[in-house]
Amino acid sequence: MDYISAPWREEYIKKVYRMKGCIFCRALKLNDDRRAHILFRGRHNFIILNKFPYTPGHLMIAPFRHIASIDGVSKEVSDELADLFKMSLRILKKRYRPQGFNAGMNLGQSAGAGVVGHYHLHVIPRWPGDSNFMPLVSQTRVLIEDLLGTYERLYPLFRRHRKKKPKGEKR
Repeated sequence: MDYISAPWREEYIKKVYRMKGCIFCRALKLNDDRRAHILFRGRHNFIILNKFPYTPGHLMIAPFRHIASIDGVSKEVSDELADLFKMSLRILKKRYRPQGFNAGMNLGQSAGAGVVGHYHLHVIPRWPGDSNFMPLVSQTRVLIEDLLGTYERLYPLFRRHRKKKPKGEKR
């Protein structure tokens, strides 16, 4: 069996466990989407950049409500999460042209959740060779853009979706 090391994540995980409160709830309370790196707000869920991305464009979709597991939400909330996931894939394909994606949830501490009390879906664009020797050999991550650069690159595309009304919705 091969093991893949991700030593750069240790600092983040330690920081998350020391933090008081929830990173998602704290981002929402800022009321400054640019500073919080929130790309989109739906009716029940929002899309935010991961501050410690594996690759550029690493997003997370989370509900506004602080809840630990998706099985505790209404169909309306989980359906919107699925719609935002599909929208995120389309936008990331357009902007970054990845050759694949990782997507998933870690529900509970034993499943690897860094934020245990507020479920969220990771959406990670991937390319061949995006995980190279640098983190393993020199404990250094090489990212092609900073977080604000990613935000500025993606936000206009998400903003366009705010103006479109979902099918069947009356405004």
